[in-house]
Amino acid sequence: MPRTLVTGGAGFVGSHLCDRLLAEGHEVICMDNLITGRMENIQHLQGEPRFKFIHHNVTEYIHIAGPLDYILHLASPASPTDFATLPIQILKVGSLGTHKALGVAREKKARMLLASTSEVYGDPLIHPQPETYWGNVNPIGPRGVYDEAKRFAEAMTMAYQRIHQVDVRIVRIFNTYGPRMRLDDGRVVPTFIGQALTGQPLTVFGDGSQSRSLTFVSDLVEGIYRLLLSDFGEPVNIGSDRELTIREIAELIIQLTGGQSEIVSRELPKDDPKQRKPDLTRARSILHWNPTISAEEGLARTIEWFKQRHPNELQLAGASQE
Repeated sequence: MPRTLVTGGAGFVGSHLCDRLLAEGHEVICMDNLITGRMENIQHLQGEPRFKFIHHNVTEYIHIAGPLDYILHLASPASPTDFATLPIQILKVGSLGTHKALGVAREKKARMLLASTSEVYGDPLIHPQPETYWGNVNPIGPRGVYDEAKRFAEAMTMAYQRIHQVDVRIVRIFNTYGPRMRLDDGRVVPTFIGQALTGQPLTVFGDGSQSRSLTFVSDLVEGIYRLLLSDFGEPVNIGSDRELTIREIAELIIQLTGGQSEIVSRELPKDDPKQRKPDLTRARSILHWNPTISAEEGLARTIEWFKQRHPNELQLAGASQE
């Protein structure tokens, strides 16, 4: 039975990975300090004998008794609202947290997968973005805390591979959505769904022509699991290569919720990427992976989850805007 540590395992993506690893027969140790993760994301696993939760900040020394086969390092606040409210924590978990996780991987001779991000490309000057692109990042801008934390994490991970022969994998995650997202996440999908379900105007930054490529969480988890088991030690993009503008996403969510919300424009935030679309050549050729859930299907599932799981939050969100 493989024994696997998931840092940030109570978060949106981390909790789905815990589910997948358990389904594949792993013993799973979920570690989270709950700064953005939530116990409700893993509540259904509490009676599972192969699952253990440890409340811990990974920027501090990590002790795991016994052997480990894999480490999936997902710990990090990751939403735009977090960039403004948790900038130092983001920088610390990307640097100190990654260092601690790599130290455990070295000690246990475990394979470590780093969850990186499309944000390492910044506001890209190349489209779509291949893994060989070095990016266009403003290191002192408001998004720089997340961009540079992940760029440093990748550099540290590769240094441990070269100097200490740690077996590593790096996934660059593109815009992902689905059940278990926070309503106040600040990312486009939960923001638009919350606004549409409460009859508020959908707030589009700029003219809405900037693009995103939305990946349903189950597709992401499949790609990460395939990468974890692969023999490839360099970064791999995982995401959808179907490009949608922000305005198209807003219109689709209004249609799927059956709402009548209008779309209103707001000032474009500083350093907001104009285009975001992965080059999936590596994912397809090395992992034989392709996204399978359309935006229409994935958004419909996510809307239904928000309606069922967050009725009180939705009511409060609606009231706060009146």
